[in-house]
Amino acid sequence: MKGIVDRFEGNIVVIEINGETQDISKDIVNSDVKVSDVVELVNGKWVSRKEETDKRKKEIKSLMDSVWED
Repeated sequence: MKGIVDRFEGNIVVIEINGETQDISKDIVNSDVKVSDVVELVNGKWVSRKEETDKRKKEIKSLMDSVWED
């Protein structure tokens, strides 16, 4: 299962999974996970997927650049 980290709220990490947000205990989220990271549930722990996160950031930047072009 994969998702995108939306935000942190105390001991809860809000992760968007299939278009819906879910509150996940911070205890089962790897400590290096940040907001907007693509994460995957692996062996009961949410871990960051750096390559997918970087790809997503590039796609978003490209879309933003195309919207803001003169």
